[in-house]
Amino acid sequence: MKILVDSSVWIDFFRGGNSSKVLEGYIDDNLICTNDLILAELIPHLVMQKQKKLIALLNLIEKIPIIINWSRIIESQTKCLKNGINKVGIPDLIILQNAIDNELNLFSFDKHFKLISKFRNSKLVLISPK
Repeated sequence: MKILVDSSVWIDFFRGGNSSKVLEGYIDDNLICTNDLILAELIPHLVMQKQKKLIALLNLIEKIPIIINWSRIIESQTKCLKNGINKVGIPDLIILQNAIDNELNLFSFDKHFKLISKFRNSKLVLISPK
């Protein structure tokens, strides 16, 4: 199963963090994928740092199309609020929906994804640091 790698993991990986070391294996095994939203979170900062090679490499990763179902986004946000999970941004709900709709594992360090996965009735597999 493919793994959608969230920007939180990429940022840690670019900084040489220990939590994201496992990403190297996923890259080597060609298990990772991305989407335009995650790239939009990452690439502007890389442009400012003149990281052209890194940008080119990110753009080579399999890109999963995003089809937004706004009524499901509203439903997800409502469930979050009812379960006391506040401040989950719409971009993260779109990433979550993208992972679920395409049956992807989600690799993220964002704590709210772990909280959401507890009440969410779906096949979402959340990969967290060990």
